[in-house]
Formats: sequence, C-alpha cells, structure tokens
Amino acid sequence: MRCLAARVNYKTLIVICVLFTLVTVLLWNRCSNNQAAPFPRDANGVFRADGLEKRAAASESDNDVNGPARQQSEEASPQEQQKAPPVVGGFNGNKVLGLKYEEIDCLINEEYTVKGRREGGEVFLPFSWVEKYFEVYGKVAQYDGYDRFEFSHSYSKVYAQRAPYHPDGVFMSFEGYNVEVRDRVKCISGVEGVPLSTQWGPQGYFYPIQIAQYGLSHYSKNLTEKPPHIEVYETAEEQDQSSRPGDWTVPKGCSVTTLPDKSRFTNVKQFVVPENSEGASLQLGNARDFIISFDLKFVTNGSVSVVLETTEKNQLFTVHYVTSPQLIAFKDKSITYGIGPRTSWSTLTRDLVTDLRKGVGLSNTKAVKQTKIMPKRVVRLVVKGKGFIDNVTISTTAHMAAFFAASDWLVRNQDDKGGWPIMVTRKLGEGFKSLDPGWYSAMAQGQAISTLVRAYLLTKDHAFLSSALRATAPYKLLSEQHGVKAVFMNKHDWYEEYPTSPSSFVLNGFMYSLIGLYDLKETAGEKLGREAKLLYDRGMESLKAMLPLYDTGSGTIYDLRHFMLGTSPNLARWDYHTTHINQLQLLSTIDESSVFKEFVKRWKSYLKGRRAKHN
Repeated sequence: MRCLAARVNYKTLIVICVLFTLVTVLLWNRCSNNQAAPFPRDANGVFRADGLEKRAAASESDNDVNGPARQQSEEASPQEQQKAPPVVGGFNGNKVLGLKYEEIDCLINEEYTVKGRREGGEVFLPFSWVEKYFEVYGKVAQYDGYDRFEFSHSYSKVYAQRAPYHPDGVFMSFEGYNVEVRDRVKCISGVEGVPLSTQWGPQGYFYPIQIAQYGLSHYSKNLTEKPPHIEVYETAEEQDQSSRPGDWTVPKGCSVTTLPDKSRFTNVKQFVVPENSEGASLQLGNARDFIISFDLKFVTNGSVSVVLETTEKNQLFTVHYVTSPQLIAFKDKSITYGIGPRTSWSTLTRDLVTDLRKGVGLSNTKAVKQTKIMPKRVVRLVVKGKGFIDNVTISTTAHMAAFFAASDWLVRNQDDKGGWPIMVTRKLGEGFKSLDPGWYSAMAQGQAISTLVRAYLLTKDHAFLSSALRATAPYKLLSEQHGVKAVFMNKHDWYEEYPTSPSSFVLNGFMYSLIGLYDLKETAGEKLGREAKLLYDRGMESLKAMLPLYDTGSGTIYDLRHFMLGTSPNLARWDYHTTHINQLQLLSTIDESSVFKEFVKRWKSYLKGRRAKHN
C-alpha cells in the first residue's frame, strides 16, 4: 500500500511540474509579445500610422494638412537619420511570426503606392516615407539599455536668453558659432587674419557678414569660456621664469642671437638663416594645445614654419608662413600661407588645427574637402631669412586676437560711403535682378556695427566708434541709390539684407541690422547716437507692424517674395525659424512691447508641431 501511494504521489508531482512549466512558458510568451515600445516598428523599420490617424481625428478642428514637404536646401543641417533595426523573428509568407502583420498597399493621394503593414484595423507606414512626406525627423537611440525611437517635428533648437541684452555682452548665441570650420570658408587669410568665403564663388572673397560673425563669435567665447592655458617658449629674456629656456638648433652658416630692441624696450631674437638651408629651429613638443602666436619682423623675405605630427599614421606635415601675398597652397605634406612682407613688428596668431585641415582639404570648388586628419603634436618652429622673433607661445585659445583681427579689418576696409561693399554677384532667386559686385547689406552693416561697438567699449579707441557711426549712412539711402533701405507699402522703412529689385524684405537680416543700431545708439550717447536711434525706432515700428506677414500658422517665412513677385512663399528652414525666435527673444529684453513675447511663444510651439486653428 505504501508503495502504491508513493507511486501515485510521484506521478501527481510530475504532472503538477509539467503543468506549472507549461503555464510559465505561456505567460512568458504572452508578456514578451505584449511589450510595447513608444513607436512600434516591424522587421522593415515600419512606422505605425494609427497614432497619426488618431491624432488627426482627435484634432481635426484644429489642424490643417500640408502637401508634400519642400526639399531642404544644401545649407540645411537636420540631425542624422538612422534606420530602425529589424524586429527579431522570422517570416511566414507575408506575416511576421508572433506579430500578426501582413503587407498592404497604401495608395498616396491617388498618385503612387508604398508598401505598408496591417495589424487588424491598424496600418503602419514606413518612417522613411513619413519623414520625407511630412518633413519630420527621427532616429533609434539607446535609453537605459533599450532601443527606443525618438521623433521630433523639427531639427533646430532655441537657445535660452541668459539675461537682458547689453552691447558689451555675449552676442545672441554666437559663442556656439565656429565660423572658421565651415566648409564654405576657404581659409583664414595669413595677411588679413580673417575668413575668406566661398559662399557664392570658389575663388574666395572677403564677406563682411562672415568676418563680423567671426569676430562676434570669438568675443562671445571669450566671455563664456575659462581662460586659456598658455605655454611660453621664447621671450629672449634670460631671467623670465615663466618661459622655457629657448632650445634652438642652429645649422652651420646660420645664427640666432639675443639683442635689445629699443622700440620694444625688451630683448628679441635675431635670426640670419639662408633660405636654401634647413633653417634654425626651436623645439616645442606640445601635444596639448594648437594655437601658436609670435611677434615677428622681417628684414628680407623669409618664412616661419611649424612642423606637426599628425593622426595620419604619425606623419609629419609642415605649415609654412611666408612673406608673400599668396593665399594658400598645398603640396607634398606642406601647406603654405602668405603673410605679407611683415617689415614692421606685428603679432601672428594661427590656429594650427584650422590651417592644417584647410590646407589638406583645399579644392577648386566652393566647399573645402572633408578630412579626418588632425595634429597630434606641435614638434618645432623653423625660421628662414633675416629678421626678428619674440614671445613664442602655444595656447588653448586666442579669442581676442581673432576678435580684433575682425574689428581691425572692418576699420581698414570701410569705404567712403560708410559701407562694406560685397565684391561678388548675388542672385537671390527668379524674378529678382542680380546684385552686381559692390552691393551693401544691412545685415553686414548691423553685425559690423555690433563688432565695432564692442571693440570700442574694450579699448576706448574712437577709431572703432567713428567707423560704427559712419556705417549708418547706407541705412538712409534706398536700394536704387546704392543704399539698403526699402519701404513696404509706401509706409514701413525696412533695411535690406539683399537690396534687390524688387525688394525682398528678408526677416532675419533686418533684425540683425536693428540689433546693430541698438548697440550703437546705446553706446554713442544721446548726441552722437541720435541718428542711430532714429533709424532704430523707425525699424522697430516696421517690425512690429509686419511680423504677422511672416507667420504661416505652422512656421515662418524667410522673405516676402510671394507678395512682391506673386510666387509661392519662401518658407524658412527650421534653423532660420529658430534664428527668428532667438532674435525676437533678444529684442523682447530691450523693448517692453508684448508683441515680441507673443510671437516667441507661438513660433516656439510650431517647433513641436502645433498649428494655428482653421475655420
């Protein structure tokens, strides 16, 4: 009896275990299949359309439907798109095992068909189609160890306004600008120390807007970044404890000597090195920083070269700075920049990272070729010719040197009419007459004024303030009179970024021109700044009256060509849309009118997909 009972209990136990295991497996499969991601997708990265349909149905009274999205221009820089990874599982005919999906043809506007997926009454469309059709953005990203799909209506961000704007403070969000690395910047001129643009022509030209932005960005970085680390290598002073002892290697037949310079009240290094020699060299060995600076004076033609160890298999590249007007050249791991004659003392400050990459990427097209090469170590400095050198340093940054290079260029290159002529042809679009070389831009005038005002506030040098005051002259002349003024509907004064015929009324350039006028009127005082104040007040009245013309109900418009030419609107890309918002944020801190805050709030909502109500 006991044995029978034991056998029964044993069999019962086995049955219970089997049932328990089966229930566990079923529950596990059920939980695994029911795990929902925020944006479900199938094995082909297909986006669920049911959420879009429900959202559209729930807000049908508030939302309008766009047509096919406009193609982004070459300047657009939306975030990088990534395809969703495949769902784990196999296929059985048109169905994905365990997911109950089946293929379905989706007819789009009775024009073409795309392949979708259906799960019961819900339909999924490929996100690769959704993003192009609606001009939206998304990517698969890791979050807490899991994949999730991150969707966004726009790709551009609005910066947070720090505090009320002041003419001596950070300029908008320009501390985040890196003008010199743009692919439409050919290089930083060795003679002028400012960017040379290829925006509208591969030959390169000095573009005042780009030069002012170069100065304003470095000025803003100087206010927001910590002080740079500086390593001193040569001061020609034996008692200078802050510098390393100069370790010069001087070949036979060459000389490097220390002598006093009465004009500088200090000692300097004199070098006499034949051009056909290997050159006298100063060992540097800096693997941390790449901004080199030195004071220089040549008696004859000569050069200063910097040898760099690079990430390109540790190969050595040499950047030569030569006493010639040559712009830039690249051959056999040697990059050459002309720096002019340099027959009087001047300071040469160069970003070796930029100089190396612009040289290696040199091309005959508008854009600099992309390259991964970077410097790893500044090996040595080599001098040739006859001249003097002093204060050799390498630092993390040299923002104020770049800022004053831009400020000084603006003073030197302002013409007798107060403007900075742009020496390249500009065709804004069909229906507008081309702007011939020599045209002025209100945006250039405004950003140049903002640069010069800051230079004046730092130095109290009236040359900067006088140049800024003269820059108001083109604001008073109509476009056909070689000025930058237009009048909208015979009533509202407008300062044109592009003084076209007919007028174009570009919004962002106009607001930059107003910020420059504000900087000037606040800095120059009541008497000297009287004219700037009058121009600013008229412009602000026009801006407040005309802002509604740039609101589409879901974004903003770049200019008013649809009104002036009767064409379709020129919609602002998201990066221009956020520029409009950033500019209005700034203006709202210096003007008490509620109109700016109202437009900022509404235009920010468009970035999240909000739309104006329809009837």
